Amino acid sequence: QVQLVESGGGLVQAGGSLRLSCAASGSILSINAMGWYRQAPGKRRELVALITSGGSTNYADSVKGRFSISRDNAKNTVYVQMNSLKPEDTAVYYCHASLWVPRTTGWTDYWGQGTQVTVSS
Repeated sequence: QVQLVESGGGLVQAGGSLRLSCAASGSILSINAMGWYRQAPGKRRELVALITSGGSTNYADSVKGRFSISRDNAKNTVYVQMNSLKPEDTAVYYCHASLWVPRTTGWTDYWGQGTQVTVSS
């Protein structure tokens, strides 16, 4: 059973920091891109940050300069360090990974269960 398990969400004041972690576990042959998305109430899910297997990164304009994504391939884990948090960063944050698992013919998208990040003003 392949799963992504997130941790690190919570309540923080504006200007504060949080670090989210997401570990992929189970029978995994290879991991391609990993990333973080978020969804605020009444809004569509949006990309926050993405990191490829080679380490290239991509960020939403709204978080550039404040968030930093990284990954530990040995631990199948992706992180996002979130600094200078703003109330508009409040959302449920979802981990995403593109995985190659046994008995499949290509990459499959997997999602974490989501973790709440709330930034108070």
